[in-house]
Amino acid sequence: MAAEYREPLLKKKHYKNCPGCKVDEMKELEQGLPIRPLLSIWIIVLCTALPISSLFPFLYFMIRDFHIAEREEDIGSYAGYVGSAFMLGRALTSVSWGIFADRYGRKPVIIMGTTSVVIFNTLFGLSVNFWMAVITRFLLGSLNGLLGPIKAYAVEIFRDEYQALGLSTVSTAWGIGLIIGPALGGFLAQPAEKYPNLFSRDSLFGRFPYFLPCLAISIFALAVTIATCWLPETLHKHNDNDQSSDDSYDALEAASNESNTKDITEKDEGRESTSKQSLLKNWPLMSSIIVYCVFSLHDMAYTEIFSLWAVSPRKYGGLSYSTEQVGEVLAVSGFSLLVFQMSLYPFVERLLGPVMVSRIGSILAIPLLQSYPWIAMLSGFTLTLVINCASVLKNVLSVSVITGLFILQNRAVDQHQRGAANGIAMTGMSLFKAVGPAGGGALFSWSEKRLDASFLPGTQMVFFVLNIVEAVGFLLTFEPFLAQLRQ
Repeated sequence: MAAEYREPLLKKKHYKNCPGCKVDEMKELEQGLPIRPLLSIWIIVLCTALPISSLFPFLYFMIRDFHIAEREEDIGSYAGYVGSAFMLGRALTSVSWGIFADRYGRKPVIIMGTTSVVIFNTLFGLSVNFWMAVITRFLLGSLNGLLGPIKAYAVEIFRDEYQALGLSTVSTAWGIGLIIGPALGGFLAQPAEKYPNLFSRDSLFGRFPYFLPCLAISIFALAVTIATCWLPETLHKHNDNDQSSDDSYDALEAASNESNTKDITEKDEGRESTSKQSLLKNWPLMSSIIVYCVFSLHDMAYTEIFSLWAVSPRKYGGLSYSTEQVGEVLAVSGFSLLVFQMSLYPFVERLLGPVMVSRIGSILAIPLLQSYPWIAMLSGFTLTLVINCASVLKNVLSVSVITGLFILQNRAVDQHQRGAANGIAMTGMSLFKAVGPAGGGALFSWSEKRLDASFLPGTQMVFFVLNIVEAVGFLLTFEPFLAQLRQ
């Protein structure tokens, strides 16, 4: 008899014309791994991540061709301003896009974001001077606000047991985009010089040597934009308060198990106060966002510095790599990262938890980064092997850290606040990432002027400063600073 009363007393109410309810019904009927949503999210995030860092392998040469830097050592500073423009634009609009997504749906923001890549990334490749490059990057960042809503979407489109995999897919595609983007930039920039049999110096790609990688990414973004028209919306859109409906369901379930009216009332009130509290007073959310911002600053600075360091001359402590060689290193890293995140990360996260994964990833990255100046002393096959292994390991560790923080952020809020919460995270992250390229470029330029310093000469100082930021992020993952929502 007792078993009979364990059946639900009230099923969750689904509204006929509500897209969110349709997704909930689909999830109830779904069995097995949801491959199609995984691929959709992966491709969308990849589309928006590719243009963010695709310019870094050729940015040094692009700034040189603009003839705005008076000395070679100043190129890094101007490169940092161009790199920061995207993140500054996104910082100013992320919260607005998040609120828009909570009110009108995730899908319109996603389509707008991919469309902005088509338009402004193309215009960036056609830049004829420094200011055109800065403005097009700023507009691209301002109108591309989909990363916050797509994280909310990744939580809402999957059943509970696949939510970690969904967020892992976001961070995997994001990390791979930040790696494959520079790889494309390295392979396709200056095609008239690299592939003279295919592209003449008098052709469009000869006159605009950095247009081809931008065009390739924009064409991909156009295809993604068309495909997203068939993406299901996950936001609930009906007059009744769906949250109260869910609360009633949970309250009646508690009644059947506990037969305690007082407990039901307290639980219901507790859920209501949690869902209605100010996001800025939600410390589990805000603490995870702050830690996320610190690691984002480090990752963006590292992304720019790695490319500048790899293409800079040996006399400045660099590798003297061509853009094509940088592309090869990053392509290997991207493939390895995909394998790790899709096969090993979900298992590791279930075993250790997102916080412990973030701690391990950040602490292991510190000695790895400090070894980079000595890697530059190698040559030939040994250099190729070591720099590929180091790049793979560094990117795997970084994306593992970011994925863990993604999970903590989305567990800290309810659905109706998730878009705004991710918008706040994107605003903070974008501000920190705007500092990353500018600060990284200035730091790199400064390091080239102190090659004979007695304390941490040349690039040793660059990687030491990166490690300080990494260490701060590691310390912030401990209590009492980083709080976790008590389930």
